[in-house]
Amino acid sequence: MSTTGVLVLRLAGPLQSWGASSRFTRRTTESAPTKSGVIGLLAAAAGIERGDDEALAPLAALRFGVRIDQPGTRIRDFHTAHHAATGKSMPLSERFYLADAVFVAALEGEHTLLTRLHTALRNPVYPSFLGRRSCPPSGPVDLALHHGTRLEDALRTVPWQASAWYRRRHRHTPPDRLTVLREQAASDPTATDTLRDQPLSFSATHRRHALRSIVTEQVPLALSPGLKDTRAAHDPFEALSDDFTDVLDEEGA
Repeated sequence: MSTTGVLVLRLAGPLQSWGASSRFTRRTTESAPTKSGVIGLLAAAAGIERGDDEALAPLAALRFGVRIDQPGTRIRDFHTAHHAATGKSMPLSERFYLADAVFVAALEGEHTLLTRLHTALRNPVYPSFLGRRSCPPSGPVDLALHHGTRLEDALRTVPWQASAWYRRRHRHTPPDRLTVLREQAASDPTATDTLRDQPLSFSATHRRHALRSIVTEQVPLALSPGLKDTRAAHDPFEALSDDFTDVLDEEGA
């Protein structure tokens, strides 16, 4: 008998870029990872070739959701390039990135498939990147594999994954709730938005994506057992202690 599970990922890095649409020389990014981008990351880890639509289909059928733990900052970069054959200059292009962002992504589906993907992430055939090849993750991507749970529950209960410096900066005013963007379940009547990031093919000659229904909701902040909620506490000397520690770290570097 087939059982379900949820594979949870931590997507963090200096830069990320998750484009759901691009027009000519303008390459934008969504405010959170797209399903197409995360499925592409998993497919690369598993060694699935770009034109193998049959092998891609089971991964694309997984239900997807993402939680914004650290929104990051949107930045713009200009790119120049030359045609490989002629050497002529290509048009100047704009590319947008998210800097210093952290997300929790979750995929729900058949547990055996998720187990294989979890193993592949720990020994990937092709390296992982966060939307573009120029955006490597800052640490391991795999966070946990849960057996017999639901996507919604995983995104509510996984502890806050924001970076240490971000938690320290917001130690007295951490967010009460976090934004979740999850794929609509078949029985969910909640009003939805749509995004064209459901992968059908990654082939270079006929890359195709379909529309996907998305539910946006707010979930309570879940703190790890070792992280205290300091919203009600305030120590005026704590900031001085942090600054002094930073100075010592810089001098010792």
